Amino acid sequence: MSATLHHDHDLSRANTLGLPSVAERFTAPRHVEALGETLRMARTHAWPLTILGGGSNLILPERLSGLVLQPAMNDWWLEEAQGDAVRVHVDAGVVWHELVMALATRGLWGTENLALIPGHCGAGPIQNIGAYGVELAEVLESVHVVHLDDGHETVIAAADCGFGYRDSVFKRTLGGQVIITRLVLRLSCKPKPRLGYADLVSRVGQNPTPLAVAEAVCAMRQEKLPDPAVLGNAGSFFKNPLVDAQTAGSLRADNPDVPHFPQPDGRVKLAAGWLIDRCGLKGWRRGHFAVHDRQALVLVHLGGGSAAELLAFADAVAARVADRFGVVLEREPRLA
Repeated sequence: MSATLHHDHDLSRANTLGLPSVAERFTAPRHVEALGETLRMARTHAWPLTILGGGSNLILPERLSGLVLQPAMNDWWLEEAQGDAVRVHVDAGVVWHELVMALATRGLWGTENLALIPGHCGAGPIQNIGAYGVELAEVLESVHVVHLDDGHETVIAAADCGFGYRDSVFKRTLGGQVIITRLVLRLSCKPKPRLGYADLVSRVGQNPTPLAVAEAVCAMRQEKLPDPAVLGNAGSFFKNPLVDAQTAGSLRADNPDVPHFPQPDGRVKLAAGWLIDRCGLKGWRRGHFAVHDRQALVLVHLGGGSAAELLAFADAVAARVADRFGVVLEREPRLA
């Protein structure tokens, strides 16, 4: 059950931005027992520890010292249905999109709007992944974790995960304290389409299957977003900013067409891509990075660049938005 330890391991293909990076040590345990053994080894040697999922929401430096650990447990299974509900157990190393399509094919509702989001399932709760009006928090029942300090395992109920917009307790109080090993989802056999986007409705009609919705979401994302295998990117690079009602009102007075989405707490969510586009930055290139020419929310790596150069480029984009609109953009991918 022990995990193999690799030295000076190339991580350039382990992050969707395609940034050059080397891990001093790397391991990908396929079982929880091997994970525990690896964590004990890291504690014994006092190695700095970096947890790597699918590398889709991560900015890697040129070299990572210590140990990089990528959970590779990749099983998932269904419990017997209880009424209309089905509980799904998913290991952290399962590829999220593959899971979504498998569940949609089985006629299960709840994750179909989240199709084609890159990355592994274990990373999903960290930023509460979401798309097309649905967030992971809505279907998540619990999260299994291993604590890094002593290796003990606990189960955290979704209600205790502190979920918010692209946020969770795993980014805050539990950040760097635990590693996610398994998710438990609660899906429905009963049709529950979430079709709040007009372009989604137009593609699937009024009585779609979950697979039809998932395939429509895939088509929409592929039309707008570059394939990381072809052009390095981390998907949406900036969070859609949340501003107070007064700021939103002032912005709308000068820009009546600004997309805006009132929130339950009284704040208003703005579209970061629209703000960047209106600054004339769509397609803008500097050095080895560019703003994507079809979706301004995505920064793309043209090859040969570094994490430091990417961060400087992102800061320049954010500064243009702040200068024109007075709105601060927050980066979505995290630094390793």
